Order: sequence, then C-alpha cells, then structure tokens
Amino acid sequence: MPRYKCIISYDGSGFSGYQVQPNKRTVQSVLESVLTKMHKGEAVKVFASGRTDAGVHAKGQVIHFDSPLQIPEEKWERALNSMLPEDISVLSAVSVDDSFHARFDAKGKEYRYVLHLSSKRDPFQRNFAYQYPYALNLNAMEQASKFFLGTHDFTSFCAAKTEVEDKVRTIRLIDFTCENQRLTIRFVGNGFLYNMVRILVGTLLEVGSGERSPEDIPIILAHKDRTLSGKTAPGHGLYLWEVFYE
Repeated sequence: MPRYKCIISYDGSGFSGYQVQPNKRTVQSVLESVLTKMHKGEAVKVFASGRTDAGVHAKGQVIHFDSPLQIPEEKWERALNSMLPEDISVLSAVSVDDSFHARFDAKGKEYRYVLHLSSKRDPFQRNFAYQYPYALNLNAMEQASKFFLGTHDFTSFCAAKTEVEDKVRTIRLIDFTCENQRLTIRFVGNGFLYNMVRILVGTLLEVGSGERSPEDIPIILAHKDRTLSGKTAPGHGLYLWEVFYE
C-alpha cells in the first residue's frame, strides 16, 4: 500500500497536544478524522516524528500514513488542506518507500523557544511567546548553554514521568537571537526527551535572572535529578521547527 510523508504546521493553542486522548481535541485525532472521511469511514492511522504537548506549536512536524486511494501525489496537499481546520496546514506531501517511518527514521530535530521580554502584555503574542517581564543577563545564559552542548545524560532535564530509559542525548547547537523584545532560543540535537527543551529554557531563565550561575549546569547534569533543575517553561512559547532525516 502506498505510504505518504507530510510536513505539517499547526497552531497548538486549540489542541490538547499532538497525541490522541479520550474526549480531547488533538492534532492526531483531527488528522485521522479527516483521513477517515477521505477513506469513506475506514480508519487511517497517522504516525508522527514525536508528540507535542498542549499549547506547543509546530512549523515542521513530520507525519506518515498509508493509503490505497488513487490520488496523484501532487494533489494530496490540496485535498487534505481543503478538509483540515484553519489551525493545521499541510505544507508538503510526497510518496515514500513503505519502509519510511516518521519517528524511527528521524536523525535530529530543531526546536525554538520564543520569549516576549516586556512588562506590558501583548494580546497578539499571548499564545505564541512566553511573556517574561524581568531583566535577563543574556551573556550568563549563553555561557550556561555551552555546558549543554555535546552528549550528556539529561535525566535532570526531562519530566520525572519520562518513559524512555536511555536519557542520553546529543545537543549540537544552542543559539540566542533577540530582536524587538523577542528572544528566540534555538536548540538542535539528535533528539529531545519529554519536556526537555522547556526545562532547559526554564533553567536558563533562572541563570539569566541571577538565581543560578552558569557553573551550576555541569553539577545538575552529573546528579541526574530532576528536582535540581529549573521550572518547566510554558508550552505556548515552544515550536517544533524542523525534523531531520538522512
């Protein structure tokens, strides 16, 4: 049966996360509902590169599904977008080998976290950036971020209920861009654990506000204890930006 790979973007504000949950609106449930309609009531399962939490956005989430429908490859994008709600968009759809898997074939991901550095609320950013009204020492945050680079056990920087046993990940890049009171922190790595980026951001904010020093980071990493790291930053500032494959 033909397999299709799609790059999708979504505004996470109106979803209870990506994964199907009983009686909740999720990205996966909306996608599968549309595909089921297209297949005359036959259920179609969608597989993603990974889950996103409630409120988290995606610029470049990757999914795959199988379909027997005789729709030309170039028409899948338009067909799906004509039935999807306005807060999800299919950016591309291509046929792939039936061995392709959106999650297991992913070699890396880029996430971005956006902060609105102002004491004044901006109603037009409230769902898309975390308002942070306090002064930040960006130099200290950049110094701290260097300790995250490379391969480490990130047990201290993932949710306590993280299910995977292997918590070793490699972060290749963390950079900071500040423009018009918007601070964007970019993370590129081979993979990220549950809540990992949001906890890294929460910890970096505590460094930036002077509650911690950059030199605390290697100590927290070494102890492998979630209680030693910072708060989990809110979901609405986070974007799954891109998924990398071979």
